[in-house]
Amino acid sequence: MPFSPAELQDLPGVISAPRFATYLQAMGNDRKNALELYEWNLDVSSAFIVPLQVCEVAVRNGIAEAIEAVHGANWPRANGFIRSLPRPKKKFHYNPAYDLQICDSNLPTTGKIIAELKFAFWENIFTVGQDGRIWNAHFRTFFPGAPVAQTIPNCRAQAYNDLQNIRRLRNRIAHHEPIFTRNLADDYQRIHDMIAWRSPTAAAWMDGKQTVMALIAQKP
Repeated sequence: MPFSPAELQDLPGVISAPRFATYLQAMGNDRKNALELYEWNLDVSSAFIVPLQVCEVAVRNGIAEAIEAVHGANWPRANGFIRSLPRPKKKFHYNPAYDLQICDSNLPTTGKIIAELKFAFWENIFTVGQDGRIWNAHFRTFFPGAPVAQTIPNCRAQAYNDLQNIRRLRNRIAHHEPIFTRNLADDYQRIHDMIAWRSPTAAAWMDGKQTVMALIAQKP
């Protein structure tokens, strides 16, 4: 639908001049075209919530099951597992052990802890230090769709890198930042592939529900 004169007048101020300037610059200072790009960015960001949610749930559950296979059902309280977690090089960097202990102190069950741990926690289980502890024995059990031609360490390293990229996209969307400059088709493929590593059936189901790809084709 075309923007009304009132919308063309008021929406840029509601969005805020600094935020809207990004869209104006991208569209040659044309206010109407900039609003169309802003509206499209809203729509595609919203559409990404579905594949991002499926990806996070699928991947974290696969990782949690792999941890449980090694450390038992009470793994959030297993000292051996806690000691195996990577330690941040700087104080302001994410600390997975601290995150786990905070969740454990506030939540009564492993299931609730799994649901509350940050996305970065699961990403950090795909670090090299877990190859000998977890992944060499269990990666293909819990991520059976991973490429058979790749070694387990290579799969684990790719999963780590892909989850970093997925988390950054998720965070931009959560903070209402522009994503229109990204290669969103690649972003979607990365999310799809991580789900497919866990379950090709789940990836196909998500493909049938998503609206991301149609929206990408409609970019102003």
